[in-house]
Amino acid sequence: MSTTTLLLARHGQTVWHAENRYAGISDVALTDTGVAQAEALGRWAAAHPVDAIWTSPLSRAILTAAPAAHALNLTPHTEPALRECDFGVLEGRTLAEFETENPGAAEAFRSDPVAHPFPEAEDPAAAATRGTAALHRIAAEHCGERVLVVAHNTLLRLVLCRLLGIPVGEYRRVFPRLRNAAVSEIRMAPGRTAFLSLNVPV
Repeated sequence: MSTTTLLLARHGQTVWHAENRYAGISDVALTDTGVAQAEALGRWAAAHPVDAIWTSPLSRAILTAAPAAHALNLTPHTEPALRECDFGVLEGRTLAEFETENPGAAEAFRSDPVAHPFPEAEDPAAAATRGTAALHRIAAEHCGERVLVVAHNTLLRLVLCRLLGIPVGEYRRVFPRLRNAAVSEIRMAPGRTAFLSLNVPV
């Protein structure tokens, strides 16, 4: 059975993530550190070539993938379903700020972020479904190949849970954080996914 290797990378640090603010669907710029992380990912790609690159449509993901695309002379594909979750009223804010206004909702989110998402936020289970479907499409299109996928912290954690049969409400506990521009490797075949590595630095 042919498998596809997907190398999942979170985008580089942004001006909001430096303060632990939720970026979500907001188009937030990379910091100088984020640019350096993208360049490091490009050097890693030059040493560990891939056959294709796919990114979220948000600029922070596109810019993070750009050095790798340049190093390998590849044109990245953009997949709208790889966008980050919409965090509703938390866009641009920290969880601590929200907690001062609504401690009950913040505690409910911590206990089960899928059953109790932020007000006006995207349904995390629906985000897991769209992201998982996107990775299945990419894997099918690049059967037997290696693919770099640059996307987002929460979306990728939700998708990893869905692919590995872990309840999606556990994503914050099982995968506390995907590091910026680090690589996590999975191998996908029809009906099954193997998890090989998490947060490998580049």
